[in-house]
Amino acid sequence: MKHAFIFPGQGAQFAGMGKEHYENSAFAKKLFEQANELIGFRLSDIMFNGTDEELKQTKVTQPAIFLHSLVAYKTIENAKPDMVAGHSLGEFTALAANNTLSFEDALKLVAIRAGAMQKACEAAPSTMAAVLNLADENVEEICASIQNETGEIVVPANYNCPGQLVISGSIKGIEIACERMKTAGAKRALVLPVGGAFHSPLMEPARQELKAAIEATKFNTPACPVYQNVVAKAVFDQEEIKQNLIDQLTGAVRWTQSVQAMIADGASKFTECGPGKVLQGLILKINKEVETEGVS
Repeated sequence: MKHAFIFPGQGAQFAGMGKEHYENSAFAKKLFEQANELIGFRLSDIMFNGTDEELKQTKVTQPAIFLHSLVAYKTIENAKPDMVAGHSLGEFTALAANNTLSFEDALKLVAIRAGAMQKACEAAPSTMAAVLNLADENVEEICASIQNETGEIVVPANYNCPGQLVISGSIKGIEIACERMKTAGAKRALVLPVGGAFHSPLMEPARQELKAAIEATKFNTPACPVYQNVVAKAVFDQEEIKQNLIDQLTGAVRWTQSVQAMIADGASKFTECGPGKVLQGLILKINKEVETEGVS
């Protein structure tokens, strides 16, 4: 039996996240204060007492989820993952958990990523939509045909579980796609309340900014393999990890395929560390036979 540790991405945030850890653990309090100093503002104050609007700002959300998830992981006694993975942003937490990145370096990269993504969103108004109950290949074909016909960007972005694929692109491209998905038999094609087209070519300016930061950061030998979003397989090599992390900003999150690869490689228990239970739900939709639990 192999034990996989998994880490959530943007969207899992909630007011009060991490407060219990801060108040009850000297170690957690130290990490929170270290994060406040590194990031240049009182992140913990927004996490504990901020409004939903404040928490939804990408520059706050991403470091907040990273910090809460890593603190949750560090509170587990004798945690020894056989493998790790994270959904989108969660991949940075996974790389801190398996010692590829130091806490400080991971947080700095998350802050740079969040700022770069915020700028890219403001520069090119764009969005995402969830497509339910339509085969992945149908979604892929519709996205490709819209791009070919109209020149509008619309691509598969998050392969969350069978029957749930999020698409990303220009506002017009997503509007056309939603109509065509419904016509093709999708149960729903719902535009999401997000500020931009994450995991699409529209994030290229952010990818370039993050690339420079990643290339200047020290990556260590992983303590266990990380199953990365863009390749959906175990990766050990530091240079390959770096490249996949850079490519993730404009590439798809292949979560379904990553979980399937982890199970094929022996994972039978998944522990989600961080806010919410979204990943546990997705995993059980991918494979009902595995054991899941959460630590928040």
